[in-house]
Amino acid sequence: MKISSRILFCAFIFALLLVSWFFAINAKTAYQTQLELMTAAAALTADGIYTRAAPMLEEAAGYKTKNTPAAETELKKVYLALKNKKGYRHKYTDLLEKQMGRKDAGPEIFAEAALYYLDAANIPAALDALKAGIRKTGSGELTQLYEANRYRYEKGRDIYETASAINGTTARVCIEGAWGIASSDGTIIIPCQYERISTFSADRAIVALDGEIFAVDRNNNRIAKLHENASEFGNYASGRIPILLDGGWRRSTGDFVLGSAVFEYIGMYSGNYAPAKTNGKWGVVDLSSKWLIPAEHDGIVRDELGRCYGNGAVFVQNGESVRLYVDGKPLGDLYDDARPFSGETYAAVKKAGKWGFIDKLGNLAIDYRFDDALSFGEHLAAVMQDGLWGYISVSGQIVIDPVFLEAKSFSNGSAPVLTERGWQFITLLEYKSSGPGLFS
Repeated sequence: MKISSRILFCAFIFALLLVSWFFAINAKTAYQTQLELMTAAAALTADGIYTRAAPMLEEAAGYKTKNTPAAETELKKVYLALKNKKGYRHKYTDLLEKQMGRKDAGPEIFAEAALYYLDAANIPAALDALKAGIRKTGSGELTQLYEANRYRYEKGRDIYETASAINGTTARVCIEGAWGIASSDGTIIIPCQYERISTFSADRAIVALDGEIFAVDRNNNRIAKLHENASEFGNYASGRIPILLDGGWRRSTGDFVLGSAVFEYIGMYSGNYAPAKTNGKWGVVDLSSKWLIPAEHDGIVRDELGRCYGNGAVFVQNGESVRLYVDGKPLGDLYDDARPFSGETYAAVKKAGKWGFIDKLGNLAIDYRFDDALSFGEHLAAVMQDGLWGYISVSGQIVIDPVFLEAKSFSNGSAPVLTERGWQFITLLEYKSSGPGLFS
């Protein structure tokens, strides 16, 4: 090797050693500086001097050493001690968010955040932290904490004389005999000023006022009028509304284009199927007048809005018994009564005076032990015990205590309930968090 090459090689080795020494010295200095800051801050916090300790610990937490987690822990303690001072609550929660966002975040940091938000009565933020922690860590303890808090609710301020079941995101409501439309949380959308009103679907509801039947949009603007003489109408869904004219019930579009088929009765569509009666017998018909279940039965089980179909299933009545039909075919046991599937997990059925729940294959999912019940809506079902209504989860556990005089199914995170003051809407606080429930 030439002398010049040897010199260059030695210079390279020396430079490499110099760089290594530089970083080693700086790493040692960072560690020592951090330790000194933490020691000084500890002395201040012992004397209750948190405002001077905070910037020291903020600087200490900015270094990346094995003591950084300890520095952050001490910093959070100081932030909590100063939480009534301007800005420190945000500093604490910002640090929590930073810690939860790390790839190696453990369940303990998500639990800390959730408990802080629960103590601050910020249930949506607590649920967000728990959901994020469960997704990241799969922690059973976080899951238990989530389940213990996911059914908390708030009660709306608006009170109504009557409220119907929620259809999608709206419900029919009544004040002093006049009907309107409210959002699922109970806030008025269409004022209570009509003699009758249908469910709101797509962009309209059908209303009756002063001898006229017409359609209104969400802003209560008139958008179509029925010119035929009708005595009654049902609920609007799937672009169809049943209307009673001379000679029988006919289906109409929202713009009042009448179909030719005539029925003794036809209910509200759900999943493009509706209960219908002809020649004294009941069946289930689709939008094109094709019978899913022929009109040869004593009755079709309907809910209060007139719906019968959900999860591909219908309950058919013959004599004193009710039977489940799936995809148009009979299945399973006979029941004393039933409630239609809402499109979710389980339907309520009655045997020997008590109500339980089955799945769409007719398998018993929750035992017969309730005095009355409605089918599940958004992983909750209204049940009655000892004369009062509450809600159970899909596990069959009471998760909202029976305190209501009457209750209806959840939809869009809310449900109408009858209190001593009248009909009000309760809304799960989970629906005010940043995302849907993990186990909805």
